[in-house]
Amino acid sequence: MPDCSERREEERLPKSSAAAIITRDMNGETEILLTLRNSPPLEGVWCLPGGHVDQGETARDAVIREVKEETGLDFDARFFKCFDEVFPEYGIFAVVSVFEGRASGKLKPQIDEVAELRWFPVQKARSMRLAFCDNEILDCYFGQSEGAGMVPPESGGG
Repeated sequence: MPDCSERREEERLPKSSAAAIITRDMNGETEILLTLRNSPPLEGVWCLPGGHVDQGETARDAVIREVKEETGLDFDARFFKCFDEVFPEYGIFAVVSVFEGRASGKLKPQIDEVAELRWFPVQKARSMRLAFCDNEILDCYFGQSEGAGMVPPESGGG
């Protein structure tokens, strides 16, 4: 069993998370799937589907699992890029592996995972204040750096 100093060191290490950029074409417009958080921090704020990587799991496996758990969809995940999420006032320090791709199956909101699921036109999603660093992720993915900015956990939004 690790001693207290080793546990404190573990608590300072970044967590691994994974997020999904899931898009579809609808009537000539690209839409992106967002989930409405139903737990703190940032309860009631829209974000990309995703979550923490479990011990012994790859980031790709984690994002596929999280998408299935949150949306009911099967996700064809392709790695896009990593981002840092740092909110020291809440002890949040995560390295987020972001994957992009299409999903298949029937959208089935999983109420124990998320409050709501919704497809948004990309420009609408990019104009919203999203949770964590999701605005930065979308700006990077869709090729522009002018975004609504990050929402720290204490500020809510939505």
